[in-house]
Amino acid sequence: MSRFSSGSGCPCLVMVFILAGSLLMIHFYSIISQEQPLPAVNINRLSQYPELQEVENLQIPQSSGSLVEEFLDKSSKIRPFFFPDKRNAVDPRKGNDINFYPGRVWLDTDGNPIQAHGGGIIQAKKSRMYYWYGEFKDGPTYRAPGKGVARVDVLGVGCYSSKDLRTWKNEGLVLKAEEENRAHDLHKSNVLERPKVIYNEKTGKYVMWMHIDDANYTKAAIGIAISDSPTGPFEYLYSKSPHGYDSRDMTIFKDDDGNAYVVYSSLHNRELHIGPLRQDYLDVTNVMTKVLVGQHREAPAVFKHRGKYYMITSGCSGWAPNEALAHVADTMLGPWETIGNPCVGANKVFRVTTFFAQSTFVIPMPGGPPGLFVFLADRWNPDDLRDSRYIWLPLMVDEEAYQLSSSLTRPQVSIFWHAKWRIP
Repeated sequence: MSRFSSGSGCPCLVMVFILAGSLLMIHFYSIISQEQPLPAVNINRLSQYPELQEVENLQIPQSSGSLVEEFLDKSSKIRPFFFPDKRNAVDPRKGNDINFYPGRVWLDTDGNPIQAHGGGIIQAKKSRMYYWYGEFKDGPTYRAPGKGVARVDVLGVGCYSSKDLRTWKNEGLVLKAEEENRAHDLHKSNVLERPKVIYNEKTGKYVMWMHIDDANYTKAAIGIAISDSPTGPFEYLYSKSPHGYDSRDMTIFKDDDGNAYVVYSSLHNRELHIGPLRQDYLDVTNVMTKVLVGQHREAPAVFKHRGKYYMITSGCSGWAPNEALAHVADTMLGPWETIGNPCVGANKVFRVTTFFAQSTFVIPMPGGPPGLFVFLADRWNPDDLRDSRYIWLPLMVDEEAYQLSSSLTRPQVSIFWHAKWRIP
């Protein structure tokens, strides 16, 4: 998540985005009083999975203001509804519970809260082990000088391993911050966000891409690191402005044919840029396309189903949650079509705030039928970023959801809210 929609510091732009934030809050107030029908969803293909097939509603505690205000107010009486305390933590060391509980504290096998925010997951082909990489934010939150954005000093990239996506072992910091050299990209005073890793079969290297920035978000670059092992250590190579443009929230996507792509928010988050990587995955090529121009989208998460490419994105509202949108294309370079808000269930405010979370990654559901995935998102806690939570939910792509005519169907991406669920 980019903390600023503009890195220029121009007072005019600041005022524009303050106004935009105010309009966004007015929008949230308006939807509280207006019922919105749930999108039409065909759930026949989930009928063999009773824990996923129901559209689950959510009972919201009584609040004095808007739910968004209550969410952002650390003194709110209903804040524990969004951030349950550690007594309700998901602890793999206790019992045989195999369920996911979105929003609860999630402990690793050592009993410590998992620190892998804004992350992504890969699965090793031989061992079938999953590796989860993300921002390690286990430090105090403070306000950065200047613009006063909430931040934690860079500690590095955390890595966790698992066989089942629920029980995670801490593999340590696979890319560590630089303590002394203030000129280094990874100095603790800078910004490291949204690390993603892919494996290159041709070179035998694990390649990490990440958003690199300074404390005021004016550098806006990507950083690249490599390792011989999924558990590191990763060697940091360099940072750059891909295709000569600023780059903030980003992800990388590896296609079935081994080609890989970078997707990043650019021009102060006004549009997304997509471009293929070199065969060694260590740089971009000269090919790039601009998509969702003028739509101010960030936090891209890309996945593929039956030859089509899908992407979930977030709006730009700092640490505050906003509405997710799903997009589809026949090729990674587009054109990309927006197909609406994918969130299903809970209540209307939760649906237009992506269940009070922000997209980061999508992976295939282990053992599930084609079209069933796991949606990964972060519920940010700007008052204590290390206490930000993980919102993992089932995602389905169903070509039968929208029947446009007798011969034409429109793909539908649906993310189902469940307070408790398990992988089939």
